[in-house]
Amino acid sequence: MTALPALLADLEELVLCESFSADHAAVARSAEVVAALGARLLGTSPEVIVIDGVTHLRWTFGTPRVLLVGHHDTVWPGGSLETHPWSVADGVARGPGVLDMKAGLVQMFHALASLPSPDGVCVLVTGDEEVGSPTSRELIEESARGLAAAFVLEASADETGALKTARKGTSRYEVVVHGRAAHAGLEPHKGINAAVEAAHQVLAIAGLGATIGNAGAAGAASNASNTGDASNTGGDGDAEIGPPTITPTLMSAGSTLNTVPASAKISVDVRVPTAAAQDRTDELMRGLTARTPGARLTVLGGRRRPPMEPASSARLFALATRIASELGQEPPRGVAVGGASDGNYTAAVGCPTLDGLGAVGSGAHADTEHVRIATMVPRTRLLAELVARTRQ
Repeated sequence: MTALPALLADLEELVLCESFSADHAAVARSAEVVAALGARLLGTSPEVIVIDGVTHLRWTFGTPRVLLVGHHDTVWPGGSLETHPWSVADGVARGPGVLDMKAGLVQMFHALASLPSPDGVCVLVTGDEEVGSPTSRELIEESARGLAAAFVLEASADETGALKTARKGTSRYEVVVHGRAAHAGLEPHKGINAAVEAAHQVLAIAGLGATIGNAGAAGAASNASNTGDASNTGGDGDAEIGPPTITPTLMSAGSTLNTVPASAKISVDVRVPTAAAQDRTDELMRGLTARTPGARLTVLGGRRRPPMEPASSARLFALATRIASELGQEPPRGVAVGGASDGNYTAAVGCPTLDGLGAVGSGAHADTEHVRIATMVPRTRLLAELVARTRQ
């Protein structure tokens, strides 16, 4: 098994190649570095797939049974190394994207390289996960469909190394309010105030979560129990994913200070625990009606990532727990999280999925982003054993 210095050397190389999602040229350069690392450790170059300017990489060994999923794009704009330089000190590694998720990629390649053969494995490294995987979604689903397991190399859920056993699905909406402009001083009565209507809609949208209630969360818990493996809860209820959240986030209205607003826009963030809750939320959003006489609404957007429900991870989490004990490691907890990943897509096509198998640390997307380097070798060993046992 690879020693820590080799892992850190490869991690440094990836971190020093910045890969902001919106900069397709930077993502392409990063793909070259990731491809070279993978080729060196796995003995073969990947298939390079460019979709709408975004570069993705895929290695396929024999007939795949297991999919390893990662991404090499980050949320950090070019030049972030100047303010957040690569460093290793006091047991942690720092740098743009070090946790999310370049350390996960390094651990993934080294885990696979430690096996006698990579046969039966597909490795997919995408270049647009941080922006919702718009160009890679079909590639992810195609790669996962029909396989025995998908392991997602996103960072662990917390500093203890907890695995992500459930993720909420996401939807995004924009509610456009159509009113009518008029002079605010001379004849405001001739206008239809889109800002006032938007205020009504913000309150209505904020109350939709209560309309759905806890049914979605209860459904997710029921699905977990149907697997017959209660270990998915981590033994302390951590897998309880919580009810849907429907949150108005951005709002704009009007054109000038002395004009009745003719239009307004409201952005809405939706997080749901089950597919049924996602469907119900969509019905409610599209059923919004205007309260102001003469105003009209247009509801844009919709579902993005489907939920990763607890049932999809239960057996793999139980296996990971057993392997950790065999390796002398502290058995990981399983937790449900509100954030989404490409694991949502693999689970939705019926592929058993376990997420959060990457680096251990915290501060993803923040100034405090870091990896606890003492955990890198143990996590690499855990992943290698998971792959070995599930690809058979």
